[in-house]
Amino acid sequence: MECGEKNSADYKCLPYLQAALFATTLEDTITEMRILVECNNEIRVTKTMSDMPLLLSLKFEIAQSNVKDELENIDQQNLNCNEYKLCKLDNDRKLIINAVTATYIDLIETKTFNALKNNVDAIVNLDNYRLQLFDEETKNKILRREFNKQVRQQHNHIKSVIYDTNATIDMLRSEVEDANLNAEIRSRYVEHWQLARTEQNNQTIHDKEAFPISVIEYFKQRADNEQRVHSEVELLTNISINETLEKVDNWMNKYDKDMENIDLKIQIKKNDYQNMLDKRINLEETLEKHDTLIKEWIHFKEEREKARLYKEKMTTSAIIVQAWWRGLLVRRQLGPYKVSKKKAATKKK
Repeated sequence: MECGEKNSADYKCLPYLQAALFATTLEDTITEMRILVECNNEIRVTKTMSDMPLLLSLKFEIAQSNVKDELENIDQQNLNCNEYKLCKLDNDRKLIINAVTATYIDLIETKTFNALKNNVDAIVNLDNYRLQLFDEETKNKILRREFNKQVRQQHNHIKSVIYDTNATIDMLRSEVEDANLNAEIRSRYVEHWQLARTEQNNQTIHDKEAFPISVIEYFKQRADNEQRVHSEVELLTNISINETLEKVDNWMNKYDKDMENIDLKIQIKKNDYQNMLDKRINLEETLEKHDTLIKEWIHFKEEREKARLYKEKMTTSAIIVQAWWRGLLVRRQLGPYKVSKKKAATKKK
């Protein structure tokens, strides 16, 4: 009565027969799963070799941390490793065995499915938590992409400002150099002009003929020097511009390749998630079908038991009625038990 009152107050409890049937089915399932795990010696040996550090630490009583992250030692560059696949297979088997065992124990003790419900809730909560992590990672990637874009824009702006500043500095430097050259040219021009005037005073006729020729030659040399300096400056400027453009092209190509790799990884993760989702949906459908079959089988057994009890009851009633009727016939000597008159007459004689 205490169990019934507690069950009605907190949760609903199954009848003893249904709980026993479910427990029997789960007991067979647990036995088959254990046989499946224990028979595969190759996987057991491989799992033992992979867990050798943990087993050694447990053997020598090394303290282990209680909180363990299953994604802590995962290498993202080597996700198709056989060790990870083996660990995943072992964890899946342990999860199913533990869930079925806990359900079996819960059915025996409390006649409920609370353990199975808790395991399903834990799996659903874990999936929701992973979905939240995936959404947060997507948001963080978008924010990182935006920040990288802003950094690139700021970097390009700084480069353009530096380039303009360098151009202004080069222009000012060239103006200073031109001013120095002009000052030197003017000083030389004044000196030569003074010499020319001195020579003009000494040799007037010769200076009238020689001075224009020397001035023309001087200005030709000056024009050649200026042209050579201009061409060298232009060549250096073009080389610097070409190097800068090549660097920009290389960085843009690297950015495009990195973005393609990131998009490919995102697509692969999406495909893996979709595959896992389809697999989970198929498992849920299989569980629903299994539950339906179990309910139909229980209903069939109940109906069969009712029919058997009814038939037994009717047979027992018929036997009781026949026995009463035969006893009545025997006691009253009726029917086949009636005493014949001849026998009675011989007895009187």
